[in-house]
Amino acid sequence: MSTPRKRREALVYHAKPRPGKIEVVPTKKHSSQRDLGLAYSPGVAEPCLEIEKDKQNAYKYTNKGNLVAVISNGTAVLGLGDIGAEASKPVMEGKALLFKIFADIDVFDIEVDTKNIDDFINTVKNIAPTFGGINLEDIKAPEAFEIEERLKAELPIPVMHDDQHGTAIISAAALLNALELAEKKIEEVRVVVSGAGSAAIACIKLYALLGVRKENIVMFDSKGAISKGREGLSDKQIEFATSRQIKSLGEALENADVFLGLSIGGVLKPEMLSSMAKDPIVFAMANPDPEIDYDLAIKTRKDVIMATGRTDFPNQVNNVLGFPYIFRGALDVRATKINEEMKMAAVKALARLAKEPVPEQVNIAYAETRLNFGRDYIIPKPFDPRLITEIPPAVAKAAMESGVAQNPIKDWEAYKEELLERMGSEDKITRLLINRAKQNPKRIVYAEADHLDVLKAAQQVYDEKIAIPILLGRRDVILELMTEIEFEGEDIIIIDPKSDEEEKKRNEYAEALWKKRSRKGVTLYDAKKILRERNYFAAMMVEKGDADAMLSGYSRAYPSVLKPILELIGKENGVTNVAATNLMNSKRGPIFISDTSININPDASVLAKIAQMTAKTVKMFGIEPVIAMVSYSNFGSSKNPNAVKVKEAVDYLHKNFPEIAVDGELQVDFALNKKMRADKFPFSKLNGKKVNTLIYPNLDSANGTYKLMKELNSAGSIGPILMGLNKPAHVFQLGASVDEMVNMSAVAVVDAQQKSKRKL
Repeated sequence: MSTPRKRREALVYHAKPRPGKIEVVPTKKHSSQRDLGLAYSPGVAEPCLEIEKDKQNAYKYTNKGNLVAVISNGTAVLGLGDIGAEASKPVMEGKALLFKIFADIDVFDIEVDTKNIDDFINTVKNIAPTFGGINLEDIKAPEAFEIEERLKAELPIPVMHDDQHGTAIISAAALLNALELAEKKIEEVRVVVSGAGSAAIACIKLYALLGVRKENIVMFDSKGAISKGREGLSDKQIEFATSRQIKSLGEALENADVFLGLSIGGVLKPEMLSSMAKDPIVFAMANPDPEIDYDLAIKTRKDVIMATGRTDFPNQVNNVLGFPYIFRGALDVRATKINEEMKMAAVKALARLAKEPVPEQVNIAYAETRLNFGRDYIIPKPFDPRLITEIPPAVAKAAMESGVAQNPIKDWEAYKEELLERMGSEDKITRLLINRAKQNPKRIVYAEADHLDVLKAAQQVYDEKIAIPILLGRRDVILELMTEIEFEGEDIIIIDPKSDEEEKKRNEYAEALWKKRSRKGVTLYDAKKILRERNYFAAMMVEKGDADAMLSGYSRAYPSVLKPILELIGKENGVTNVAATNLMNSKRGPIFISDTSININPDASVLAKIAQMTAKTVKMFGIEPVIAMVSYSNFGSSKNPNAVKVKEAVDYLHKNFPEIAVDGELQVDFALNKKMRADKFPFSKLNGKKVNTLIYPNLDSANGTYKLMKELNSAGSIGPILMGLNKPAHVFQLGASVDEMVNMSAVAVVDAQQKSKRKL
């Protein structure tokens, strides 16, 4: 059960700032009377008449082709059981969110208040003309089987019950690869299944299509083995009933090759695992507690190949690897159904993808030196950006080859480009960043922890294991606020730099500060006085190795926070000017903007250094930098010194760092518009590339641009990210939101991870 605080957090998340997790957004202009006349009366009559002539025109003139219904009656919601239609709505909205962020599919969630099969089916059939596909969700077995089968037979659009087929598809891909690693033939392996619900039956049906023999399968429910002659079995269960006289799960597992768990935690005992055949394959997918704990399984059998449903262990069987991409491919060819051929295509595409070299972005996200196909990597990771370009095309091709596609794809390269463009609107980079930070949390000192929002950010960072917070400020205030927000943790360090308790540490830091700046007018007395100021104290903690990174700036002006950082931490070797970049999560994907905070009017050499540092930072996020050095002119069209310095910076980079993809000077529209750039400047080194980094010629333009994007386009911003410091320190924007501070905490952790590697 959740703690009271976690319960409140979940409720507030769903209720504020506006209820729910999804909204409807216009996709056409609607600013003028002309626009409204086209959107509705009288202009809307024209597409209506075209659809009346041919219903297929609905795909041409409406959003039907990119709209899926997520439909439930709330009879089997998560582990909550039969909680009713309305109570299932938050889960259905969550599913809608996943469809959108992973595959850019729009969703209406539909909650049908009936347990009557006929009524449910008739309701779905009557609303089906609205949609391009139907995703059934959280409907209890055995009703779920009949509902899906009848709707698939009676509707001309794709229908899939993800609870069944999602797990089946992902685990089947894992099974193929696990068998390859174990050097076992699928038609020879013995499979034991714990669980006999809809997901387990769907899994075993798919495994049988792949080649597992039914006589080699033994399935268990809470009453024992599913055996022939046993009363009360459903038709689906009878299909996989065994003729063997099996008395227990332990007996069935002797010399078995595969264990598939979709039941409850702890049912697979170590002695049962020990009795399995060489190189046993164990898919323990009960959540939150697997049928056998991962660490216990590895300790019991060194040769086990294991997958679970959890994110904190290797080989997570996660449905998000399947349903968004399967529907994406089905919608894009206007498939009339999702058939076995399409599901099998998804299985094989997932299995194949796990055997290909992993992009550095994925390695970075999971803090791996290099993920390679093997026992700990038999299925792709959910953050793998290749999923969108590999699974939908495979599904679409299978739909075409099996005769259910109404709108065949002819140009597959163009289709893959289109799929990549779809993913620009989501902030996957933020999830990657936080996930990477969690792999190796670092100690972050928050210099303004006696401010409520800063403390809330530190609490979230602590709870999610992004970092280990050290809280600076007035102890009594911090403790009072921690009680108010129920921030608990025995290992939380609270430091008041002005307190008597910190006198020894303060004096130690003062000595170090005095030695560092004694020739710059700082006396020992001054140093002791300065160290009572929390930003100096925090910076010295980082400098002396008592913290891995610092964050400040929520309540104080940027220059006043930056000053102690520059004085105490200083610059990396070879860096002349510290600079800052902001990561903007825009609709076209992540865009880095430099220098947004420090250098007012850099010359050509400093601009070139800023570009180099930004390129290094972009790579830290697992992205290959493509840099445009921007100006108000294009490739020498102005001889003004402000434009010339940009050209000189580019010339320097081309000569000395040819490996960096950079060009300019360029106006921003040409930098971001590939077609315009190619048409007007076919010689540009950026042609054929999507620019993701903009280096501005001065602080005015860079700072103004990122703030304009943030306010007008609601583009999420991470930054300013300081570049060129010897140790990790970053400055919040004045009044930053809790989310922004959490994201900056993740940046600080990743920065610390990188800097610690360089020193090894």
